[in-house]
Amino acid sequence: MPPKQITPDFSATTQIDAVGVAQAEAAGFKTIICTRPDGEEAAQPSAADIAQLAAALGMGFVHIPITPGTFGDADVRRMRKALDEAGGPVLGYCRSGTRAATLWALAEADRRSPDDILALAERAGFDLSAQRGRLVAAASQAVRPGLSAKIHDVVIVGGGAAGIATAASLLKRRPSLDIAIVEPAECHYYQPGWTMVGAGVFKPDTTRVPMGAVMPDRVTWIRQAAAAFAPEAKEVVLADGSTMRYRILVAAPGLRLAWDDIPGLAEALGQNGVTSNYRYDLAPYTFRLASTMKPGRALFTQPAMPIKCAGAPQKAMYLSCDIWREAGILPRMEVEFHNAGGVLFGVPTYVPALMEYVERYGIGLNFGSTLVGVDGASGTATFERKNADGTAERVEREFDMLHAVPPQKPLEVMAASPLAGAGGWIEVDPTTLRHTRYPDIFALGDATNTPNAKTAAAARKQAPVVAVNVLAALEGRAPAAQYDGYGSCPLTVERGKIVLAEFGYGGTLLPTFPRWVLDGTRPTRLAWFLKDRMLPPIYWHAMLKGREWLCRPDPIAPAKPQEAA
Repeated sequence: MPPKQITPDFSATTQIDAVGVAQAEAAGFKTIICTRPDGEEAAQPSAADIAQLAAALGMGFVHIPITPGTFGDADVRRMRKALDEAGGPVLGYCRSGTRAATLWALAEADRRSPDDILALAERAGFDLSAQRGRLVAAASQAVRPGLSAKIHDVVIVGGGAAGIATAASLLKRRPSLDIAIVEPAECHYYQPGWTMVGAGVFKPDTTRVPMGAVMPDRVTWIRQAAAAFAPEAKEVVLADGSTMRYRILVAAPGLRLAWDDIPGLAEALGQNGVTSNYRYDLAPYTFRLASTMKPGRALFTQPAMPIKCAGAPQKAMYLSCDIWREAGILPRMEVEFHNAGGVLFGVPTYVPALMEYVERYGIGLNFGSTLVGVDGASGTATFERKNADGTAERVEREFDMLHAVPPQKPLEVMAASPLAGAGGWIEVDPTTLRHTRYPDIFALGDATNTPNAKTAAAARKQAPVVAVNVLAALEGRAPAAQYDGYGSCPLTVERGKIVLAEFGYGGTLLPTFPRWVLDGTRPTRLAWFLKDRMLPPIYWHAMLKGREWLCRPDPIAPAKPQEAA
């Protein structure tokens, strides 16, 4: 591909080879900047090879390897330095040219307006709109280098379960803390309750309260969204362009339900038998569909990991089947579970109990089957299936009811920020929940790259750990508490019984109760009682109030002294 000129001084292009280097020299480029790590593709020339070719033609060469989605502040500084020292037009390259263009844009943020940068990139064929927030943040620092805004002890981004619980745990330990919570929503939801709403067990209104009802009294509630992060300046840029400063940042922004990634799904929801318990307004529709169902075909889907509560897609299926069993139509129902993954549940210990219900309800399991399209009007769902030889095929299935779960991704503002790592998730140490590159930042909940289950139970365990470690950081001490990856998934296999899956990192079983009290590997009425009667008040009146019942943080064990040789 010919280089795409963004400005007279900078162009971006795809991977180049020896011919491309010669063409670059002939076109007048003085420096080549490679933003691609070596080894991304088998036939990719190494940066060292391109550097040698460039040197032979009297051109400069700089290698700033960028993994897709990770543009660190240090990388931006290196790019700025390279541009300043180039002495003439610069050609940047990567696989597609986008990383090179993005790094140029971020390096220009203190010299051009965000609108100018994005317009120049767009004219050259690069859509960098996802970087707007970061560009705004950089511009804000450039025009206000002497910013003297109030510095909060702690700024928490996100007023969901993780953010509110962390604030409450911090204030229980130190009531004098100056904490600000950045959260634009006017309502707070008990999302674990939506499975029960979808089965007619809970009323929808019991899962929603005004945000002010859960916001701790002593925090400052900033009623707008975070637009960008400037970690080196310890600043958060808000949607209105204003800037907040902090001593410690806690990021708990949640994730994004990518409904639009499945063509036709967003338009079909709430009608023509298409529903999802992943939305407050749709969970009642799930119950209405299940309770008025005539014999036919019901499809339940699960996208690729990670997702919020990996058991939720099949919870809706089991509870619907139980409704149809009671109504006497289950034998005439054709129920299918389409799972993009390869197993029924990620922790094998719980699979035998679940398989008993799969067989009891006559559910057809379809692994490696991903929902890729929905036509609500015709009642047709399209799935992409992986074959044993690695090829893929598309299959259409007609339905009378479709319970769809969307792909789930990081918020765009987080994926474009310096806090993000691979895939756009916030990079933290899985034990301390401290950012791997910014020691004054912690993160928890659905937005992190930790390999635990993304559940409210995980946030309940994480919040006290973050609280202890934030206080240690404020005092200049090392983290003192550790998180073991605990997550819980109450698998509602029928109305009245639950398989209570509790596990940590690596699938290690972490039951709360002794097995003689509650065997989580088997369906029990006690587990249903916990889900139905106990967990909602624990959430509202313990977790969100800093009462750490059965979730006190474990201290980090001191390092053992080395024995003398």
